[in-house]
Amino acid sequence: MAKTNSGINTNLGSACSKTAFAWAKGTFNNRKKNGVMIPTVDGAYASMMDCNGSLIGISSDGIGTKVEIAERMKKYDTLGYDLLAMTVDDLVSNGFEPVSISNILDVDHLNHATVDALMRGLHDAAKFSRVIVTGGEIAELGSRIAGYGKGMHFNWCATGMGILHPNLKQPLNGMDIMPGDAIISIYNPGFRSNGFSLLRKILTEKYGENWHAKTDKRSKMKWGDAALTPCLIYSPVVVKLLSKLTAIHGIAHITGGGVVDNLGRLLKHKALGADLNNLFTPEPYFESLIKMGNVPLSKAYQYWNMGNGMLIILPAKEVNKALKIINGTEPYKAQVAGYVTDRKLIEITIDNTILPYTTYDTK
Repeated sequence: MAKTNSGINTNLGSACSKTAFAWAKGTFNNRKKNGVMIPTVDGAYASMMDCNGSLIGISSDGIGTKVEIAERMKKYDTLGYDLLAMTVDDLVSNGFEPVSISNILDVDHLNHATVDALMRGLHDAAKFSRVIVTGGEIAELGSRIAGYGKGMHFNWCATGMGILHPNLKQPLNGMDIMPGDAIISIYNPGFRSNGFSLLRKILTEKYGENWHAKTDKRSKMKWGDAALTPCLIYSPVVVKLLSKLTAIHGIAHITGGGVVDNLGRLLKHKALGADLNNLFTPEPYFESLIKMGNVPLSKAYQYWNMGNGMLIILPAKEVNKALKIINGTEPYKAQVAGYVTDRKLIEITIDNTILPYTTYDTK
């Protein structure tokens, strides 16, 4: 079994996802006679439906075990940004402008103050993202839901919907990517909502159960605050890019699987590769966590985004305009991270060292 240092069996997870998708795919023809069909795009971040010629994007996700960090810190009003980022940024990665979101909050028991903080955060994140919260459900499930410490324990998931950007004739899927295309990275300050099982394992082994109250010497932050850093939502600036640029060839949302897996799912269609020698340097607490857990740097770039939350692939002639748009829009920062190559090879160079993984799976 291919278990990560966090104890997660990644092969089993992939197998279960493939099985679930296979059963779902068997339903795709159920509405063809009514003008509704689902065009499949291998490796897409969002699902999509063709409703009589109008393409609609759909994305479902949750914030996973980052909920435990909020329970430890007794701070719940930033999780809405994490929930929105996991859904709307997947939508925009395929060229869909997010328009609405519906959420499900499963709890063991209700606490009004906690629900109010969660929904206040969702309201603020939706305003930032320019989406409407169109529906939701709160379900009390008693002992079926557990968590850390006292208080309301919960799991929070959402489904977002978007419309294909009017400047696009078809969803972004990586098929237009060419050797020589530039790869722009947009900075991300925290862990987003991925890799928390490994983070918690490392910190628990180092500091014990009260790890969230300990201070990281490099960043001077409490580990609980560092881990709870809210996701930066990229959809507003990406929609702006889609409106102002003549071409974007692909977008990789760097979540679970890191840079190689998420970029590879776009490059594999044409067996291309990338030379990434100028990625953003992550916040100091990433370095602390890597050293504390003896995590190989190559693995760190698979477990976490390492400061790079989204990659924009576009013709080199569009680079200056794209950087001006992104860096001129608060709170985003962007730089050219590298270029697409004609080899089935992704190389990440850090401090003049090429990380040992270099290929990706094209199956």
